[in-house]
Amino acid sequence: MFAVLKTGGKQYKVQSGDVLRVEKLAAEAGETVQFNEILMVGAQVGTPTVDGAAVQAEVIDQIKGVKTINFVKRRRKHGSQRTKGHRQQLTLLRVTDILEKGGDKSGVKAAIGAGSVSTVAVAAAAPKAEKKAAPKKAAPAKAAAPKAAPKAKAAAGADDLKKLSGVGPALEKKLHENGVTTFAQIAGWTDADVADMDEKLSFKGRIEREGWIAQAKELTKG
Repeated sequence: MFAVLKTGGKQYKVQSGDVLRVEKLAAEAGETVQFNEILMVGAQVGTPTVDGAAVQAEVIDQIKGVKTINFVKRRRKHGSQRTKGHRQQLTLLRVTDILEKGGDKSGVKAAIGAGSVSTVAVAAAAPKAEKKAAPKKAAPAKAAAPKAAPKAKAAAGADDLKKLSGVGPALEKKLHENGVTTFAQIAGWTDADVADMDEKLSFKGRIEREGWIAQAKELTKG
């Protein structure tokens, strides 16, 4: 029997015993994880997923993919060029079991991407007790709608990212929207993190050019 599962934005057709590489999962080698987004099991097609179906797999190792080269050249009067390599982080798995039903009651750790909060597949919640209808009361006079509270200027505990070279209010807002609020986060960026943020916000090499990581490390000390 085969199944089609979805993880990391990609779909995989698998059978028991198959070995596959997927986007990095939050799991250690030797752990068993469960994929709950099952689009198809045998001849049963989901709408969009198959209720109760699951695919369980054993984590063999955390690996890196083939190195890809990114070359950028700007043809201007004072043009520049840059060559950068990147190796995608992957998880190597061996499919151990395909469940047509009962996946929501297996208790096996759910397969989630690295950096997400860990979850476990649990039994479906018991049906809610029926509420008794309360006797209708006369509708009270409508009170004036309270004014909306002003929006917070920055998340609690956030650093002033405008201290970084080249960062103004607009760019600071974009960083906040992408979950970057402290110097400690920037100081801990890897090459893969820098490449990801560079692509998301079209920085065009600004992080390296401005030396944000080095600045962030100094600012965390102070």
